[in-house]
Parts: sequence; C-alpha cells; structure tokens
Amino acid sequence: MTVPPSRPTTPVGLSTASVYPQNTESAFRFAAELGYDGVELMVWAEPISQDPAAIRRLSRTYGVPVLAVHAPCLLITQRVWGSDPVAKLAKTVHAAEALGARTVVVHPPFRWQRAYVEGFAEQTAELEEASDGVVVAVENMFPMRLDRLFGAVTGSARRLERRGGRPGLGVSAFAPSYDPTDVGFAHYTLDFSHTATSGLDAVDLADRMGRGLAHFHLADGRGASVDEHLVPGDGTQPVAQVLRRVAEQGFDGQAVVEINTQNARTAAERSTALERSLAFARTHLGRPSRSAPAEPSTS
Repeated sequence: MTVPPSRPTTPVGLSTASVYPQNTESAFRFAAELGYDGVELMVWAEPISQDPAAIRRLSRTYGVPVLAVHAPCLLITQRVWGSDPVAKLAKTVHAAEALGARTVVVHPPFRWQRAYVEGFAEQTAELEEASDGVVVAVENMFPMRLDRLFGAVTGSARRLERRGGRPGLGVSAFAPSYDPTDVGFAHYTLDFSHTATSGLDAVDLADRMGRGLAHFHLADGRGASVDEHLVPGDGTQPVAQVLRRVAEQGFDGQAVVEINTQNARTAAERSTALERSLAFARTHLGRPSRSAPAEPSTS
C-alpha cells in the first residue's frame, strides 16, 4: 500500500510586538507558557531587541526558538540600527542567521528613501542568495490617511490613490505601492490586518503571492482606516479560509500571531487573547492545540 505524503507542519509563532507595551522577554514567557512554536523578534527601540546575543540567551532560558526577525522599518524605528535602510536590512539578515531564524520580514521602502527604493528588489534577492537559507519576505502594507497628515484628503490625493485601495483612504507612502506583488519578489509576508485597512482582497492577494507566500502575520480587521490587529476571527478578513486553503496546498512557511493587546487590563486578559489566536491558527492550519480535548479511546 502506498502511504500518502504527510502535510508540512506549519509552525505558529508569537510576534514580540503582540505583548506591547510589555517587553521582549515577556513575549518569550508567554510563548513558552502557551505552547507557541517560537517567536518573531520585532527589532525596535528596546535595547535587548537589538542584541542577538541577548536574544539567544532568552531563547535558551525559555526554550523558545526565534522563527523570524522583523526588520526595524517602522516609522518609529527609523533610527534603530542607524539611519541607512540598506545597511539595516543587511544587518537584520545577519541577525536572523545568528539566531537560527528562517525568515526576515520587511516592509516595502518609503517613497522618500529613494536610493533604497531603487535597489530594494536587487538587495532582497542578493541577501537571500548570500545568506544561509534566510528568506526575505516582503510584507503587504496599506495607504496612509492624508487627512491625518494634512487635515483633509484633497481631490488631487484621491486621484493619486492606488487602484484597488479603499475609496478616500489616501495615497501610498510606499514605493511603488503598498502591494509588493506590484513589483514581484521571491518571497512575501501576508498580513491580514493590513489587507483589512487597505481594502485588498486577502484571498486574491494570497493567489498572487503564489508559491512565494512564505509567512503570515495572523491578525484581523474590520476595514477601519487604522491598522487594528484584532485577534484572528474577530474581524471581517477571510483568515480561516486562506489558512485552510494554503494548508491543503502544502504550505511550508510560517504563521506568526501579530495582534494588538495594548488595551488588555491584566496579564490574564492578554494571555487569553494570545491563547485564542494560537488555537485559531492551529485549528485552521490542521494542527491540534494542546488544549484541545483528547480523542475518545476506542479500546
């Protein structure tokens, strides 16, 4: 009898950003206590997040591996690891190698980073080629609200909106757009909170990413003009549908919970949100949660 090949097991990680305003060590602690497969390290202002040696110690202490590293490319991390985005991305890949992480998550360049924009596609390809198996997965983003920047969305701004975005939302701060498939990269990260905010169809985006889809940021949104990062299943995004479909297709990447728990009033409330997110991910990726009820005995 021929035994059918088994599906790849998708690791489910916890982004260290998911416990903010608590610190990086807190994320390792939650990941260990709840049974996550690892963490995604968000490199930001906290000094320990910028120190691979310190992160290795946390990984050993809690028995939790680093699955991915998120480059410091947010507006609030523009000065972390210097001001040169080209050097910062290279340093992130080197940090991932040092930590044994498989993936680097990076946003498309901002429009004002002209030299970075011009060489970004080539740099991601070269870093992957030169690395020890690290994937550089470019993340889908969303347009900025011009009324937040200038007081009102003007008619000229509306004409500049990227086709496919939500009407009246704004223009893309990213070059050439907030949808990385407009350029084409070897690997991608799909963020469901960002599809909600941008109005992109997550199912269609996953199809366009195709075999290059290497990483998920598991969250949700209701289509608000702000990036919500709800617990997956609490918004309107087809998160379950996409996860089930890619699992059936043999997805061999990673899934990382990246939710907003800033409003959690207690550690127990934050833990519940993180546990719900993990259970959701494992349910729809076809993996049992450790808290799932045992199968009845047939003996």
